Amino acid sequence: MKIVCIIPSRFASSRFPGKPLADLCGKPMIQHVYERVLQSALVSAAAVATDDDRIFEAVEKFGGKAIMTAGRHRSGTDRIAEAVESLDLEDEDIVVNVQGDQPIFEPSQIDEVTRPLREDPSLPMSTLIYRIVRREEIAHPNCVKVVFDSDFNALYFSRSTIPYVRDDRHPAAHYKHHGIYAYRRSFLRTFTELEEGKLERLESLEQLRALEFGYRIRVVETLHDSVEVDAPEELARVREILLGRAV
Repeated sequence: MKIVCIIPSRFASSRFPGKPLADLCGKPMIQHVYERVLQSALVSAAAVATDDDRIFEAVEKFGGKAIMTAGRHRSGTDRIAEAVESLDLEDEDIVVNVQGDQPIFEPSQIDEVTRPLREDPSLPMSTLIYRIVRREEIAHPNCVKVVFDSDFNALYFSRSTIPYVRDDRHPAAHYKHHGIYAYRRSFLRTFTELEEGKLERLESLEQLRALEFGYRIRVVETLHDSVEVDAPEELARVREILLGRAV
């Protein structure tokens, strides 16, 4: 069974245009992500999937592999599905999606997110979650929350606060979704054939397409937080973390 990692990367961003190429301690942000992926002993191959010549050229310049994809894709998962068509993969092989805006994710998280698929051949998809410790994230729409059942299958993802705690006498743990996925190669093909889900469109969350059409997403709690760079101020925070001046 092969495990490959594809990093979807777009130049366009309403909040932070060009962020994959933003300078982060002397390297473009996408290079930090790529180099951390290669630190995982499980990954046999890695590539950046993009529809932008500037990102493609930047990846090749630092010695990485880039795959040019169409600009029509509805989500990063759709982009990855096109990218893996050029790779020699079997249906049971595993494809890991690490977002291009997570430059300080832990390489060990690739082991965490792929473990359910390695242990259960019937699972199509898995992803990471993290128990929220920064209270401001509970209500922030850029921090996607998730609730799950007793078998750690996702029930719903939302930009809203879930679960809503009606009575403070019953404190609840809140979990946020990490943008790191693992998919069975065969499921990627299925995913692209599904219509855009109504919930996916409303929340702008691609993983809801899988849930809306009845596919399981196994969630795995990780102890590693990972800052997603959605705005320039978050890039500044990541820079401070890399320099050892912040946590």
